[in-house]
Amino acid sequence: MSSLPAFSQNRRPRILLRSSWQVVNIGDIAHTPGVLALLEKHIPEAEVVLWASGDLSPEVAAMEHRRFPDLRIVKGTIGADGKASKPELGEAIAWADFLLHGSGPSFVARKDVAAFVQHTGKPFGVYGITYGGGDAEERALLSQARFVYFRDSVSLERARTEGVQAPVMAFGPDGAFACDLRDDESAAAFLAANGLETGQFLCCIPRLRFTPYWTIRNRPKDDKRHQRNEAMKEHDIAPLREAIGAVVRETGMKVLVCPEDMTQMAVGREMIMDKLPADVLPRVVWRETFWLTDEALSTYVRSAGLFGLEMHSPIMCIGNGIPALVGRFAEQTSKGFMWRDIGLGDWLFDLDQPEEAARIAPTVLDLVKQPAAAAAKVAAAQAVVQRHQQETMAALRACLGV
Repeated sequence: MSSLPAFSQNRRPRILLRSSWQVVNIGDIAHTPGVLALLEKHIPEAEVVLWASGDLSPEVAAMEHRRFPDLRIVKGTIGADGKASKPELGEAIAWADFLLHGSGPSFVARKDVAAFVQHTGKPFGVYGITYGGGDAEERALLSQARFVYFRDSVSLERARTEGVQAPVMAFGPDGAFACDLRDDESAAAFLAANGLETGQFLCCIPRLRFTPYWTIRNRPKDDKRHQRNEAMKEHDIAPLREAIGAVVRETGMKVLVCPEDMTQMAVGREMIMDKLPADVLPRVVWRETFWLTDEALSTYVRSAGLFGLEMHSPIMCIGNGIPALVGRFAEQTSKGFMWRDIGLGDWLFDLDQPEEAARIAPTVLDLVKQPAAAAAKVAAAQAVVQRHQQETMAALRACLGV
């Protein structure tokens, strides 16, 4: 793998990180600070500029700046003529040695990467994505990358089968594993106001088969997806209620029903709080407002563990030493299979398989009743993740010639 020209040896290497996808989901937010934290740890001599999507809000940017005060953020696109839509983006593109496409649900910024490569000829790499199949142009572009890291082995195998031929293709953990944002003050205040004690509660995140974006954005309602959600929501969320009841009745712990995206407070109210038995409800807390990644993570690390139907809150939990169980279903991408890749297959549940759905409640109970065993599983998974993080960052260092 060839490195950058020798001039890079005379100054700090420069990375343009294309990341930041949307802010309605704390997991989508977490990709960016996670990769920034990895770069800070493993390539501290590098300078990094974040090329963010237009969706990045001032509130989220401020949160990122609290953790990375020197971070420079640019936005915009590259036109057909090769000119950037904003001067600061043009300056960052000219400045950069290497474009790093951040972790995400797919090759999200493919068009931006293609334009960057076409008009600059500079190298790029892709970090921690899911690949669900692409057209010939996408496969050709991925094959031009110095490396492509896939966040689940199913994606890696599919890319290989479909002919993607980057010189380095391997499993690379989702960037959110490294997210370490904190808002301890807000988390502590929320716990105190709701009678939640550190280590004495679990977090639970419900979700629908399809995120109903039409309820939070100016989008037309997708009737087909809505009907599928309505048909499956009791099937999918009943096992979570069963687990909540088991935890409350058998351990005395409390449960916090909380969101990963802006649509899930309503789901938690309707499908959990309004359906809990009278003897269970008093020990269950409903988070009725959305939160950002820093407060959420500060809450998770004070919990005894997390379970639910989302992916990135569990990712952040494992990355920060907290047990986390994941439920998935056919409508999701292959991202959930990363739990098998890091040794947590016992904590992954396919809701479309009745026998697996039935395992959720007893597994949550085991997590609470056998904390030492749960902690050991988390530590082993963390070791796998950290080994791969070191390998991926070493590959980037090689590309930068440092």
